[in-house]
Amino acid sequence: MFSTMLVPTDGSAGAEATIGHAVEFARTYGAAVHTLYVVDTGAEPAGIAGSDRETLYAPSERRGREATIRITDRAADADLTAAREVREGVPHQEILAYTDEHDVDIIVMGTHGRTGADRARLGSTTERVLTLADVPVLSVRLGDDRETAAAGPYKQVMIPTDGSDAAERAAETALDVAEKYDADVHVVYVVDPTPYDLEDAPRSIIGSLKEGGRKATETIATMARDRDLSVTTAIRRGEPTDELLEAASAVDADLVAMGTRGRTVGTDRLLGSTTARVVRRSSIPVLTVG
Repeated sequence: MFSTMLVPTDGSAGAEATIGHAVEFARTYGAAVHTLYVVDTGAEPAGIAGSDRETLYAPSERRGREATIRITDRAADADLTAAREVREGVPHQEILAYTDEHDVDIIVMGTHGRTGADRARLGSTTERVLTLADVPVLSVRLGDDRETAAAGPYKQVMIPTDGSDAAERAAETALDVAEKYDADVHVVYVVDPTPYDLEDAPRSIIGSLKEGGRKATETIATMARDRDLSVTTAIRRGEPTDELLEAASAVDADLVAMGTRGRTVGTDRLLGSTTARVVRRSSIPVLTVG
């Protein structure tokens, strides 16, 4: 399923977690590992050229070489085919262009954990790639070892669903990963009462929503059983992000797989809000499928 992987890097501290998960996935699938660093020239000062331009971007290019070599060295140590490149341009555009040019099947990239007001958005490059990529994206929290889950094997895979086509597409990919690792699958649906002011709603309405959740979870559970995978289902009630993170913790999940609903770049919310919040806050790698 995954034969060519792209690992974009900005040389950030804490990238070892991303590299570890990339190598784990690549080793399992026998995928070639490509790594890309983009020197961001999107806000280049007007009129700069020649030696002045070279001087301006030299530190970033050097950082890019060092960062990509670190990744290809790790891939080579795992006996994986590896390639690296440093480009200039707008980061998310170059990442997506490279993905198309090299028939990349999956992108593995780091996300910065946010707190307080900073949780309002992901890093712009990550968010745009997650929104616009035509291939699955594995997001891994950048940070120290205490904050980031260890790289594989993925023995407990959680699949949130809202009954949408996007959720079922994500489930197909997630179940392939689960089958590859012989993992247990946990399907979760969250009844969110807040958009409908349902805190005091009649039980019949809540019951209807739960029945919709039961059908949605059972659809994916059947897909899992068809692959001879062990599967559980759960329906929870509350704020979706909090409930999904609690559910992942309860089953000791190693991986969460979710669908995305792409939006036009430039709006306040590029991803579906729940997916964005889970990616932003999760210490567990999140596989998003558009």
